[in-house]
Amino acid sequence: MALGRSWLSWPRGAAGGRESTRLLPQVSGLVELPYSSSDDDDGSLAGDTDLPTAGQDPGVWCPIPPKPGTFSQCVRYLAFLWNLLFLLLGLLALAVGVWGLLAKGLLRGERLAPLGSDPMLFFVLAGLGASAVSLAGCLGALRSSPCLLRFFVGAVLAFAGLEVLGGLLLLAARHRLRDALRDALLLCLLRYQEEPDLRFLVDEVQRSLRCCGLGSYRDWETNPYFNCSSPGVQACSVPASCCLDPWQNGTVANDQCAFGALRLGDVAAGTVVYLGGCVAQLSAWLRGQAGSIAAGAAVLVLVEAVGVLMALKMLGDIAPVGARD
Repeated sequence: MALGRSWLSWPRGAAGGRESTRLLPQVSGLVELPYSSSDDDDGSLAGDTDLPTAGQDPGVWCPIPPKPGTFSQCVRYLAFLWNLLFLLLGLLALAVGVWGLLAKGLLRGERLAPLGSDPMLFFVLAGLGASAVSLAGCLGALRSSPCLLRFFVGAVLAFAGLEVLGGLLLLAARHRLRDALRDALLLCLLRYQEEPDLRFLVDEVQRSLRCCGLGSYRDWETNPYFNCSSPGVQACSVPASCCLDPWQNGTVANDQCAFGALRLGDVAAGTVVYLGGCVAQLSAWLRGQAGSIAAGAAVLVLVEAVGVLMALKMLGDIAPVGARD
């Protein structure tokens, strides 16, 4: 309006009057335009963008999950430590399995044929499975991730289902347990010199149960190194773990205590080695330990159930995105 007053202060005249009257609407329009246009723009902007006002519910736009209670926090940290423990155990089993395979050259391509029946492969697979599932549980508890927690619950339930199925199959086929043990021990007997871990297992079984071979000590004739037709020094012999007294002078282990035992008769061999086989005694030992085996399986299932319950509790505490308070 100051500009409009400057036009009106000029001398009146025909040309001046006409000029002032001609420009006055334009000037006034220029002066009033910013105020009216800004008002309209503010109104249109508010209508187009639909910004939330103070009367609207702020929880719809910025959802804030409720703060977990003390019990939920304790469950979260306990689940993290619980899975961290099993993660370390899984990594330990994996390291033992990989070390065993590397020590025997199976991972360097030297002997790939017996890899499928190698006991160290069990440690590798068990370590990988336990590590992966426990890592998902740790990260899910630490980050409160529903995806990782659901994966953890599903994996643990799958493992528990396989364990229950294996137990039921073992219970249903308990009458064939003796034949399965015979086949397993026969495999260990044939690869006694080739597999150090199998040799360790066979020696421990024969020493602890005081037995030799499958059905009798003469089963070692099926081993290509202990067979009497073998050109080696171990021909017609049995392992030192079959000896009644594997110590020389009571202090030094005598690895040659059973040399030539297969050339002797049963009476003479009975003074040097154990005559009875390990299948019958191992079957009797397993039947006697059935209660301990069942208790161990129950503890394992209980541990898995505790992990699943903690994961389900954390899933219940996680508020869905976009939910109202």
